[in-house]
Amino acid sequence: MTPFETFASNFMHVSVHIALALLTISFFVIVYRTVKGPGLPDRVVALDMLVAVGIGFIAAIGVSTGYYLYIDIAITLGLVGFLATVAFARFVLNRGMAGDKTIMDEVEDSIKRREAGQ
Repeated sequence: MTPFETFASNFMHVSVHIALALLTISFFVIVYRTVKGPGLPDRVVALDMLVAVGIGFIAAIGVSTGYYLYIDIAITLGLVGFLATVAFARFVLNRGMAGDKTIMDEVEDSIKRREAGQ
């Protein structure tokens, strides 16, 4: 093995571990936002970000192990996550158009928070 190949291998190993550490930190921050989110739309965005972090985990493990079928699994998870986000958005939209009291209260609260912050 040449010195360049050794350097590249070590660099890849360190990069994957750094990526996994950053993904772990972002996972916990996003879980916190999902639990403490001020409203339903915030939770939907947080769940979408959880899917993105999951894709990152799968891709990093795929690169680390050299088993590149994981990349195909990550792409599939991305498609399913996108469809789930669209379904959640339609759910929120339909609840808002139907005049659901909880959605209307959340909208009024967010308007009040925005006006208070300006």
